[in-house]
Amino acid sequence: MTHAAEPSQPRPAASVPSLDPSRRPTTVRTAVPAHVPSASYRLQLQPGFTLRDATAAVPYLAALGVSHLHLSPLLEPVPGSAHGYDTVDHGRIAEQLGGEPALRALAAEAHRHGLRLIADVVPNHMAVPAPEHLNRPLWQVLRDGPDSPYARWFDIDWQALPGPPDAPGHGRVLLPLLGDRLGAVLDQLAVDGDTLRYHDHVLPLRPGTEHLPLPELLARQWYRPAWWRLARTELNYRRFFTVNELIAVRVEDPEVFEATHGVLLRLHREGVLHGFRIDHPDGLADPRGYLERLAEATGGTYTVVEKILTGEERLPADWPCDGTTGYDALRRIDGVLTDHAGACRLAGAYEAFLTGAPPGGEPCADPHPALAAARRGRADMTGPEDELAAEIERLVRLAVRLGAADPAYADHPPWRLRAALRRLLTGYPAYRPYPRPGEPLPEVSSRQLREALAADDGTTDATDRFVAALAAGDLGRGPEQDEFAVRFAQTAAAVAAKGVEDTAFYRWNALLSLNEVGGEPARPGVRTEDFHAWCHYVERHWPHTMTVLSTHDTKRSADARARLAVLAEQPESWAAEAAAWSTAAGAGPGGPGPTAVDPDSDWLLWQTLVAAWPATPERLVAAVLKAAREAKVHTSWTTQSVRFERALADRVHAVFGNPGLLPRIEGYVASIAPYARSNTLAAALLHLTVPGVPDLYQGSEEPLYTLVDPDNRRAVDLGALAVRLTDSAMARPGDLAREKLHLTTTALHLRRTRPLGAHRPLTAVGPAADHLLAFGRGPNVLTAVTRLPYGLARGGGWRGTELHLPDGDAWTDALTLRRFASGPVLVKDLLADLPVALLTRDPA
Repeated sequence: MTHAAEPSQPRPAASVPSLDPSRRPTTVRTAVPAHVPSASYRLQLQPGFTLRDATAAVPYLAALGVSHLHLSPLLEPVPGSAHGYDTVDHGRIAEQLGGEPALRALAAEAHRHGLRLIADVVPNHMAVPAPEHLNRPLWQVLRDGPDSPYARWFDIDWQALPGPPDAPGHGRVLLPLLGDRLGAVLDQLAVDGDTLRYHDHVLPLRPGTEHLPLPELLARQWYRPAWWRLARTELNYRRFFTVNELIAVRVEDPEVFEATHGVLLRLHREGVLHGFRIDHPDGLADPRGYLERLAEATGGTYTVVEKILTGEERLPADWPCDGTTGYDALRRIDGVLTDHAGACRLAGAYEAFLTGAPPGGEPCADPHPALAAARRGRADMTGPEDELAAEIERLVRLAVRLGAADPAYADHPPWRLRAALRRLLTGYPAYRPYPRPGEPLPEVSSRQLREALAADDGTTDATDRFVAALAAGDLGRGPEQDEFAVRFAQTAAAVAAKGVEDTAFYRWNALLSLNEVGGEPARPGVRTEDFHAWCHYVERHWPHTMTVLSTHDTKRSADARARLAVLAEQPESWAAEAAAWSTAAGAGPGGPGPTAVDPDSDWLLWQTLVAAWPATPERLVAAVLKAAREAKVHTSWTTQSVRFERALADRVHAVFGNPGLLPRIEGYVASIAPYARSNTLAAALLHLTVPGVPDLYQGSEEPLYTLVDPDNRRAVDLGALAVRLTDSAMARPGDLAREKLHLTTTALHLRRTRPLGAHRPLTAVGPAADHLLAFGRGPNVLTAVTRLPYGLARGGGWRGTELHLPDGDAWTDALTLRRFASGPVLVKDLLADLPVALLTRDPA
């Protein structure tokens, strides 16, 4: 039955979908597909933690209670890659991880322990490596140009640059790999047989050009070596966001799909792999078509997609997959444990800290400064010299050609087209629309385009409407009309990711725990009724979706955010503490002296210290420098301010060298520890018992206080965790690591031994009822967690608040083994030992 707050939305059936759009399945999936996980455990494979290491950890992970191991990308990456998202060879499992024999050994050991494997798939892009011959398909394109059989693999606009003198109409590829302008590094280029060398780069020479003088030789190639700074404006291949070293793959081509997925599909057929996580589907030309093809190839195996949902956006109901990778769950779980009113007051205190003026007005009223920051971040991606200018120019070229071909669309000058594109991309309220040539644009995408067009003052001109119609596919069919709609969608996703999550989320820092993937810092907190409505929605439409709290991409781990959530409950005292720390650090924010930085950097530093404490200066420097570069206010990755970055690093080191300040920071972290503990355990239990499939990040079964990558991708000592697991049969008061590990393994084993039933909200009664979040999962499992613990303590505790335990047999708290009769129970008794409870009873 559909919850009243959520309209019924049909979704694909479990059967293999037809590729015929007119025959798409629309029934709700009710049966549990084969090998749907009860819970998964994410392992970051790298040279320091290989498939052999994962094999050694299988007994521990089985004992922990997961059903599936969730592996980071497996295919051959750039040598030494610490993440695997830079594939160079789809034809083999990474040798640095142990190769296919090691993967098979892992699968065999996993099967012996009743576990299965899920693999991370990267369909959107490949690496542009150095030396380039590591990517053989790209190598052949660079050597043979657009006539290469591999030219169809890559998303290259061959019309953007004139070709060699003997083939000017064929085009060339810009390779932005030179450290300076060509003339300044010409003497560093050297011909070596049939290759061209530049430091670590080794490029193929077009056959027959090896003996030409260097200037003529360069002119005759199918590529143009160029200064790296030209990528912003002249690059003519699609990238992963703004990463020049990752070239987009046209996986929508059936032959490219088969070639790039052949090994993984074979391993699936052979029973080595049992599910897939799809990286960045919003980069694909046709996400639904890709998922349909994958489902057809796998028989509908367990598949989740890294789709970032914005606000109340929903995963398209016609995507044949099991759900998202879980950032939507992160936002709800974090949100229900965050004080909305306090976060709003903290936003006002933050603005006062920056300006020196007292807080004024309603800090959460529209237009919210976080929304303004997001809009500026998007706009900063799309200007004539900004990071995605080359992608904008590709759309401009398409629109100009369409205008030249049809008088009805003529006389839209390039400068006006750029402005219209910038307006639409800046105002688009989600990641992207989902056009599919030959089908009407989904209504939700049409509505979002209308919202973007109506942004600012709502006035539009003919060029604005022309560009919006092209983006919607409303101007008929044709290769260039279709390409515009698809490329606009892909560009919109890049603008959203880079402009919001990788820019705005580093510029507006009131409460850092809000600035997470899929987060809404302008809308802090989630009401309990909205949390339950989301649970009902997931249960009805995507019951096997992944849920996460920490990942390799979260900017701060769940336990770091649990500490920061306490600040929202004490905004005024935190603001006073931050000001005192700035004063104690010397010079003061913005003041004179070698360690002075701007107030925003100080605020960021202080919250980062709280989140990661205890942390080394090196970890802190890396995190705040990355934040400053991503913010692109004082420094950036491409235009680094040595002076500012030195001052920021000096500020961090000065803190650690200040004998008066460090004890105060340590004391503050200790003072909020009881409330952070409550948040940590509450989030962990919610994660493990809400509808969906919990995916645990490596090491997160114990408290984990990591920062943005690469800090969160370090190898974890699973052997040490295995030893501690044997000692976690019961929680030990005061030992948060043991408490969290015990909670995690208890809940995981519960999930493996019995299916969790329907989500049923339960409401406490009494003066502190708002501080308890409780729900049943069927008639015999019940979760109860404390929320907003600082406010609870300040208000005098539970004060007679009761929760009615559903009638019938008595209940046992699986975490403490304490028993409770059905009927009313005092919450202070229920949560006497822990701030959470996981109650169970045997089925009737």
